[in-house]
Amino acid sequence: MDKEIMKIEELKTYFIIKKDKNKPTYIRAVDGVSFNINKGDIMGLVGESGSGKSTIAYTIMGMHKPKDGKIIFNGTNIANKKRNFEFFKKVQIVFQDPGSSLNPYQNVRQILSLPLKTHKIVTKNKIEEKIIEILETVDLPSNIMYASPDSIGGGEKQLVSIARALCSNPEFIILDEPTSSLDVSIQAKIINMLLKIQSKRALTYLFITHDLSLMRNIANKVAIMYLGKICEIAPTEDFFKNPLHPYTQMLLSAIPVMSDEEEGLKPSIVNFKGEIPSPVNIPKGCSFHTRCNKSMEICSQIDPVMKTKSVGHYVRCHLYNSN
Repeated sequence: MDKEIMKIEELKTYFIIKKDKNKPTYIRAVDGVSFNINKGDIMGLVGESGSGKSTIAYTIMGMHKPKDGKIIFNGTNIANKKRNFEFFKKVQIVFQDPGSSLNPYQNVRQILSLPLKTHKIVTKNKIEEKIIEILETVDLPSNIMYASPDSIGGGEKQLVSIARALCSNPEFIILDEPTSSLDVSIQAKIINMLLKIQSKRALTYLFITHDLSLMRNIANKVAIMYLGKICEIAPTEDFFKNPLHPYTQMLLSAIPVMSDEEEGLKPSIVNFKGEIPSPVNIPKGCSFHTRCNKSMEICSQIDPVMKTKSVGHYVRCHLYNSN
């Protein structure tokens, strides 16, 4: 059996926007999410902006406090525990915008030295040697260590962010849309490099993105989010061959393809209604029913539960309640 490294159980992260003793108003950014990640997995977490994917990442890292639920890392529930040095040694995050996550007043050497010293990875006299080794791992020249973040390009900044995440020899890395702000050629370089590092170091990734085409090439397991909930989870190959949830079908029908063969694998164009509702005023029942072309009366009344359809393939939709 595969070893489970991260398990999320009924996780809820709410943000209060109106304080009222009798009835406060919340944004239910993450609302009862459950999934597990095995050691060595690359799990893709996909959704539109505002779906709650980054909130899950920040809650795992302790940047947001959950309202309820469990975050089980290596068998220990850390949901309501302060993240300590041992946690940050094993779990790292790479943010979407490296320009705001790298200290502009330090050079690359100083940025990479900090985790090496904090986690006592090498002795003081070996720090520079280790920095050169890590820079080579992410395909950066050793002399970049004397540059400041403001003096290098966006792709190089993100490679420095990845290098910083690798400094503690982590087991698990959250990649929060790490290539979305970069041009296509640099995206491809970084994705290939991340795959090579993952294979060589037996790392586990939670890869967050809104790009399904990218997810197809990097993840072995995919979860789709919509307004704070997961709609569907499946192994990547099964997910693309047999999408079940109407929202998943809608997303897949809209992705660009490069060949007639790929076009044949896509669901037929799915027409949907309206815009994504406000997270402050999520519809009753299934949150997707106001846009769904297969909506039934029950969908506006009762929120569906996740159902198992095949090995590793789960869907939360009333269409599958009776079979």
